[in-house]
Amino acid sequence: MTQHPDDRSVLRVLANLIFGSRWLQVPLYLGLIIAQCVYVFLFMKELFHLIGHATEFGEQQIMLIVLGLIDVVMISNLLVMVIVGGYETFVSRLKLEGHPDQPEWLSHVNASVLKIKLAMAIIGISSIHLLKTFIEAGNLGAEGARFTEAGVMWQTIIHITFILSAMGIAYVDYLGQVALSRNGKNGDGH
Repeated sequence: MTQHPDDRSVLRVLANLIFGSRWLQVPLYLGLIIAQCVYVFLFMKELFHLIGHATEFGEQQIMLIVLGLIDVVMISNLLVMVIVGGYETFVSRLKLEGHPDQPEWLSHVNASVLKIKLAMAIIGISSIHLLKTFIEAGNLGAEGARFTEAGVMWQTIIHITFILSAMGIAYVDYLGQVALSRNGKNGDGH
């Protein structure tokens, strides 16, 4: 059974529409760039706050503010990975080959690599939050304490869950790579 020429043109238009729909993600990436601008503003605000009160703050307060700054930087790094890696993977090539500022990881980014990098970034961010909580844990039970014992426990459980999830993602990716290499060695795709 052969296809009528009109059927092929309809299928081609449909295929082009579906493929072109990837451009609908561009406003999402632009929105993330705006969110990153907000994080830059937050970072500068906190940095000026730290500088302005450096002689008044104690070591623990300074450490908590610095950890907050690191947290903002890590979230911003996560945004860059999602914006650049996601656009490159799902929308269109950025054509940065040979550019002196091209991130090293971008040359081999794909959906799988992006998932693992995102999982590792989330673990890093969670680690900073957990470290801040542990630093403040000495105030548990005191009036005005920001955390309860149950809150610390749940943060720890959630952090461990992030770690286990990242390990699961990496393991599944590893199994996929092993299967691909076995299929390549057989030469017949089976």
